[in-house]
Amino acid sequence: MDSAFTEFDFPLRDGRILHMRATRPSDEAALLRAFERLSPEARYMRFMRAVGAPNVERLRTLLASLPEIGLGIVAVAGGSDIAGSALFLIGKDPTVCEFATTVAGDYGGLGLGRALMTALIGAAKRRGLLEMEGYVLADNRSMLRLASRLGFGISQDPDDPSVRICRLRLDDIEQPQQTE
Repeated sequence: MDSAFTEFDFPLRDGRILHMRATRPSDEAALLRAFERLSPEARYMRFMRAVGAPNVERLRTLLASLPEIGLGIVAVAGGSDIAGSALFLIGKDPTVCEFATTVAGDYGGLGLGRALMTALIGAAKRRGLLEMEGYVLADNRSMLRLASRLGFGISQDPDDPSVRICRLRLDDIEQPQQTE
């Protein structure tokens, strides 16, 4: 079981290069700036509800608990701007993790979401986890398309028809590559 994440540079389709690395507690201010740059629609898609302001205490607690309870990955542009992030958290079942990802609007459609998710899947697999799951709004078609392309099975949440559950068996896949 390996919980380390190896940093790497990732070229976007438009030629810009982003640096992918594990999230660290010192990212708090940059993550808050990234949140402020998200449109209200992007916030709704990510948090599945209207969110006007971030919960700073919850963010601090989360950052302090990584990598024990999961892993966060950030894609950094220009040394300090976070263009996107991905996260998995391990729940009550220590073999299953839940994912979440966010890509800033001006980085959408350039391969960043796929790169973040591929890196996250690889890290979860190296950590020995057996399944990754995520809850995605049915209206979030771009995330559902990406999940499908990455091999996730997608089903309707039996408790909420507006939500889809995306599941990927990690023991059934080969180790993903870190870049597209």
